[in-house]
Amino acid sequence: MKKQKIELFNDHFQNYKVYGIPKAQLVIADIPYNLGNNAYASSPKWYKDGDNKNGESELAGKNFFDTDNDFRIAEFMHFCNRMLIKEPKEKGKAPAMIVFCAFEQMPTVIEYGKKYGFMNSYPLVFIKNYSAQVLKANMKIVGATEYAVVLYRDKLPKFRNNGKMIFNWFEWKRDSSKIYPKIHPTQKPVNLLKRLIEIFTDEGDVVIDPVAGSGTTLRACAEMNRSCYGFEIKKDFCKEAKEKMLSNIMIQSTIFDCSEE
Repeated sequence: MKKQKIELFNDHFQNYKVYGIPKAQLVIADIPYNLGNNAYASSPKWYKDGDNKNGESELAGKNFFDTDNDFRIAEFMHFCNRMLIKEPKEKGKAPAMIVFCAFEQMPTVIEYGKKYGFMNSYPLVFIKNYSAQVLKANMKIVGATEYAVVLYRDKLPKFRNNGKMIFNWFEWKRDSSKIYPKIHPTQKPVNLLKRLIEIFTDEGDVVIDPVAGSGTTLRACAEMNRSCYGFEIKKDFCKEAKEKMLSNIMIQSTIFDCSEE
């Protein structure tokens, strides 16, 4: 069994050559949803103390992140094409990508995937028992789903279903805050990521998260004996991920760390 490695780099994924990381069996990425100035539009945070009677808060008309506008999907797809293992001759061992995105983004993700060799895809749907769209919830149906696209080149990717049929929808259950700290506003549940990793990889495989955020993908891999390499350009998120989400996991030192300057 290969030695497990969990590494988080405070850097842009475009700079991956600096680190000499191995190619992956699976890429998991939660790309920016391009909500722009409407990021808080369905959240009480848009208003002071969560009450519209108090007027708008400082978050009204603001992005979640100032880096969202800088995300280039073509660069992302190029990175993924380069960093996934080559298509193997054997069946049942091909790599895959799982890209979390907004429903409206799915055609764009699929289109750009094809430009970079990922000719095949299928959707995943995640069903919540809660909704972030709490404003005007008494006036309209609120969203309680998340979406992702599975992308692959030619052969069907590695699939570990233990003889059971797996549907294209999954329950989205919030993690216990006592076990997994809340760090990022669009943080994905560790247990959900563990389920996806379990399906598309084996122990000892490599997973890459190019936009690691809170480090949940790395935490999921660490708990499942997969090596994982993550990139997070925002220093604050990287620092919190290391100090909270990954604090009990051995993280190798990197050229670009997340410590205070």
